[in-house]
Amino acid sequence: MLRFFLRAFPKQFRDRHGEDLLAACRDHYGPGFVPRAAFDLLWNGLCARMGAAPASFEDWLERPRSPTGGPRRLAQLVRDVRSGMRSLAKSPGFTLAIVLTLGLGIGATTAIFSVIDAVLLKPLPYANGPRLVQLIQPDAETDSVGFSPPEVEDLRAQTRALDAVVEYHGMQFTLLGGAEAQRVATGVVSWNFFDTFGVKPLLGRTFEESDDKPGAEPVLVLSYDYWKRVYRGDPSIVGRTFSMNDKTHRVVGVLPPIPQHPAENDVYMPVSACPFRNGHWAHHRTARGLNVYGRMRHGVSVEAARSDVAAAMQAWHAQYPEAYPQRQGLRSGMALLKDELSRDARPTLVVLLAAALFLLIIVCSNVANLTLARLVRREREMAVRTALGATRLRLLQQLLVEGLLLAVAGGAAGLLVAAFGLDALSSFAARFTTRASEIRIDARVLVFALAVTLGTGVLLGCLPALPSRANLSGALKEGAGASAGKSRLRARSALIVTQVAVSFSLLIGAGLMLRSLLKLQGVNAGFNPQNVLTARLDLNFTRYNSTDKVRDFTHRLLARLRAEPGIESAAVGGRRPLRDNSPSNANFRLEGIDNPSRLPRAEVDLVSSDYFRAMGIPVVAGRALEDADERPDVNTVMVNESFARHWFAGLNPIGHRITFDDGKTWAQIVGVAADVKQHGLEAEPADELYSNAGAFTDLRLVLRTRGPVAGLERTVRETVRAIDPAQPVTEVATLVEVRREALAPPRLTAVLLGAFALLALFITATGIGGVIAYSVSQRTHELGIRLALGAQPSEVLAMVLRQGMGLVAAGLALGAFGGIALSKAMSGLVFGIAAGDPTTYVAGAALLALVGAVACFVPARRAAEVDPMISLRSA
Repeated sequence: MLRFFLRAFPKQFRDRHGEDLLAACRDHYGPGFVPRAAFDLLWNGLCARMGAAPASFEDWLERPRSPTGGPRRLAQLVRDVRSGMRSLAKSPGFTLAIVLTLGLGIGATTAIFSVIDAVLLKPLPYANGPRLVQLIQPDAETDSVGFSPPEVEDLRAQTRALDAVVEYHGMQFTLLGGAEAQRVATGVVSWNFFDTFGVKPLLGRTFEESDDKPGAEPVLVLSYDYWKRVYRGDPSIVGRTFSMNDKTHRVVGVLPPIPQHPAENDVYMPVSACPFRNGHWAHHRTARGLNVYGRMRHGVSVEAARSDVAAAMQAWHAQYPEAYPQRQGLRSGMALLKDELSRDARPTLVVLLAAALFLLIIVCSNVANLTLARLVRREREMAVRTALGATRLRLLQQLLVEGLLLAVAGGAAGLLVAAFGLDALSSFAARFTTRASEIRIDARVLVFALAVTLGTGVLLGCLPALPSRANLSGALKEGAGASAGKSRLRARSALIVTQVAVSFSLLIGAGLMLRSLLKLQGVNAGFNPQNVLTARLDLNFTRYNSTDKVRDFTHRLLARLRAEPGIESAAVGGRRPLRDNSPSNANFRLEGIDNPSRLPRAEVDLVSSDYFRAMGIPVVAGRALEDADERPDVNTVMVNESFARHWFAGLNPIGHRITFDDGKTWAQIVGVAADVKQHGLEAEPADELYSNAGAFTDLRLVLRTRGPVAGLERTVRETVRAIDPAQPVTEVATLVEVRREALAPPRLTAVLLGAFALLALFITATGIGGVIAYSVSQRTHELGIRLALGAQPSEVLAMVLRQGMGLVAAGLALGAFGGIALSKAMSGLVFGIAAGDPTTYVAGAALLALVGAVACFVPARRAAEVDPMISLRSA
C-alpha cells in the first residue's frame, strides 16, 4: 500500500529515498506499520491544514483538552470506533450475519436503482436532451403509422415551436469492402439529425448539408459499438471506403457511445443515399413510416409545441382530405424523447424497485431484531457503564458508531453484490430500452448507496432502548438480562409482523409473474417449432431489383436445399413469428361484403409454396398455396382464422374475392391458416393475408428437418455462397430458440421477483424463529411452573405455536394490502390472469403460514421439553 502511495512522488525521489522511507516506517511503527503510518500521514496533513504542529495521533489524544472542546469529542469518537471494532470482533458470527444480510439488501436495492437512474431519472446524454421531442401520428388501430416525406417537409415549413425537424428510418444493407460481406443495420437520417440531438462525433465529423444534396458523395457515420466490435476501435477507419448498394461510401466519422433511438444501428447514411427513400416514397403523402423528431425552441413549453404541431397537421386534413379519410382516425401526438425512450421499461422497473425496497425493509427489520437480541446480552455492560457515570447520550453514541460500522461493511458488500449483477440487469433492460448502455455504478449510484448505508446505520444505532438510572439495580443483578424483556419482545414482535407483511406482498408479486409465465408457456403460437431452422437473407436491392431476379434466386436456393438429405421441406416468408413487429399493412375490399364501421386493413406476408408445411402451420380450411399459384394468370391468397372471424362472421371464406387496388385486380381466397402469434405470445393475432404473387428482398428462410438441426447452418451458408458469394446470412436460429427468446423478458422478471421473495421468506423465517426462541428463554420460569402444576407438554407446545402464528396472521392481514398495491402496479405485466388473482393470494398465504409454522415449531418443542425442576431451581 505504501509503495502504491509512493508513486505519487517523482521517480527521482522514489529511487533515492523510497527504500529509506519504508525502512524508517518499519523501525518506528513495528509490524503491521502500513495502516498506522498511513493514518499518521493523513493526520499530520490535517494538522498542517489547520496550522498546528504535526504530531502522532496517539500523542495528540493524550494531550489535555477542554472537556467540551471539539478535539475532545473527536477523540471520543475515535475511541468509540476502536471499541466498536473490538466489540464486533468478539461476536464474529453476529457480525458476519449482519454484514451478509445488509449486503444482500443494500446490493439488490443499489443494483435496481442503478437501472432506474440510468433509464428513468438521468437526463438524456444529448446536449439538447430536454428540448427533444418525438412526433407521432396514431390512427384507429396503431400507436403511430409514422410520417411520409411530404408530411416531414410540411412540418419543417409550418411549425414555429420547433427550430428543427428531422427524420429517421431503419434499413438493412450489404456492406462490401471488409474481410467478408456484412449485413449492417443502417439508420437513414436527415443531414442535421445529430446536430439536432446535440451529438458530437468521437472521430471525424457527422453529416453536413452538402452530404444530403442530390449527386453528393455517399458517406457513412459508424456507431461506436459497431466500430469497436468489427474494427477493434481502429482510429484510421475515418476515410476508408466501402461498397454498399453498388455505390462507394466513405466513412466520415464515428459516434460516441450513446443510446441510439429508436433502434441500435451499425452505420448511418444521409437521406440522399438511400435508394428506397428517394424513389416513389419521396412524393407519396400516404406512404408513411418515417420516425420524426423535433427540437423545441428555447422558452417554448411542451404544451405550446404540441398545440403548434396539432394545428399544422389539422391543416393537412383540410387541404388533402383524400389522404386523411375520417374513418382512418389519424390524429396528432407528441411526447418528450426522454419519456419515449423509457416508456416500455417503466412499468417493469418500477415493480422491481418496489420489490427491492420491500426486501430492504425486511433486511432492516431482521437486522434490527438481531441487534435487539445482542443488546439483551449486553444489558449488564450498559448498566455498569451507566452506573460509572456514562450518560444515555454517550451510550447512544457508542451504539450509533457500532451500527454505522456494521452498515458501512454491509454497504461495501452490497456494492460488490450490485456490481456482480449489473451485467445481467443491463441485458435485461436492453430488451425494453436503448438506454441500457448507460447503466453503470457511477457517482449518483454511489451517493444513493451511501445514503441507504448511513440511514441503515443510524437506524441500527438508535433503535435499541438503553437502561435508565431508575432500574440500574435490577440491571446489575446476575441474570437480569430480562429487565426490559417485555418491551423488547414487543418491539421484536412488531418487526416480525412487518417482515411477514412485506414478505407476503413479495410472494404475491412473484406468484403473479410465475403464473403469468406458466400461462405464456402454454400458449399455442400457431406453429410447430420442433426441428425448424430459420435464417434471414436481405438481398442486395440494387442487384436484385426486379421480381424475376428475386424469384430466380429464391427458386435456385430452395431447389438446392430441398435436395439436401435430412431436409423435409424448405420455404421462404417475409417475417419471423414472435419477433417481427413492423408488418406490411395493406388496405383491402372484399367482394360483396361492406363494413364501413371499420377501416379494412390487414397484415400481408409474401410466402413461397411449402411455407405452411415447413413452419408447421395448420391449414384449417381449403388448401395451402402451391407453385402453380405463382403464375401470372393466377391470383390467389390465404387468410388466417382471425381474418375469417372478423370479416365473414361464420361464413365460409373459400372462394370469396379480395382486392388491394380498389377493384383493378381481384384475388381469390383458397385457404384459411391457423392464427400465428407474430407479435409475441401475449399479443392477439392480427388479421393476416398470405400471398405468393410477388417478390421481396427481405427473406426469412425456413427449413424443417427430419431430425435435429445440428450442422444445418453450415449447409445453408455454403449453399447461399455458391449462388451469390456476396450475400450474407444473418439471424440464424431455430424456432425453439425464437420461442424461448420471446419468453425471456417475463421469465427474467419472474426470476428476479422470485429471488427477492425467496430471500425475504428465508430472512422472515429466521426472524420468526429467533423471536419465539427469545420469548421462550424469557418465559422459562413460567413454563416450568405450568408444567409442574400439571400442564401437558402438548399444551405448552400449542401455546407457543399460537404465539408465533399470531404474529404470522397479523403480518398476513397487513401484507394483503401491500399485495393489492403491488398487483395493481403489475396489471400491465401479467398475462392470462387477473392482477387480484385469488389463487395467488391463497397460495402465498399458505406458503408463508407453513414456513412460519416450521420456524415456530423448533423453539416451541424446546419449550415443551423444559424440565420443571431445573427451571424452578434456576429462577
